[in-house]
Amino acid sequence: MAKLYFKFGAMGCSKTAQALITKFNYEERNMKVLLLKPAIDTRDGATVVKSRIGLQQDAVAVASDENLYELYLKKYSDRDVIIVDECQFLTPEQVDELADIVIEKNVPVLCFGLATDFTTHLFPGSKRLFEIAESISEIKSVCTCGAKATVNARLDDDGKIVTEGSQILVGGNERYVAMCRKCWLKYRKEQA
Repeated sequence: MAKLYFKFGAMGCSKTAQALITKFNYEERNMKVLLLKPAIDTRDGATVVKSRIGLQQDAVAVASDENLYELYLKKYSDRDVIIVDECQFLTPEQVDELADIVIEKNVPVLCFGLATDFTTHLFPGSKRLFEIAESISEIKSVCTCGAKATVNARLDDDGKIVTEGSQILVGGNERYVAMCRKCWLKYRKEQA
C-alpha cells in the first residue's frame, strides 16, 4: 500500500541528498521515478535539484498553480514513485493532489523539505503535509553549540539574523543557518 511521506528537517540536514539517494535506490530496482521541484526554487537552475554535497539530477519544475494530479495523469502515469524536493513551497492544494495520487493510483509520494520558515512558522505546504501524511520523519541537523537545530535563521548581508520579511526568500548557506532555538533567541537578543 502506497503512502504519502514527509521527511523534514532544518537547513543543512541533507534533505536533498537523501531525496536524490532515494531516487537512485528506486531506479536501481528498475523503477521509474518522477522527481519534482517547485518552480520558485531556481538556485541551481530551473530544472535541477542539487545537494550541498554535489549530487544533482534533472527534475520537473512545477508552478504553484499547476495541478499535480493532472500532471501525473497526462505526462507521468508510467512512474512508479514520486519524489518532491523543497516541498515546503507546494501549495496545500498541491499536497492534496499528491495525496490523491497515493490513494487513487497506489503510487508512493516522498516529500522532502523544511517544516518552518525563518520566523519559526510553518510553511503552508508543510502544514498540510503534517496534517495528512501517513509517514512523518525528521532528518536531524546540528547547531554550532551541538544541540539539535530546529530553526532556519535567515541572515542579512552582514550576517545578522533577520526576523521580518517575506516568508519565501530562496537561498542556501549564504542566506540561512540552522540553529537550536536557544541560540537563535540568544543571537536575536544580542542584536537588538
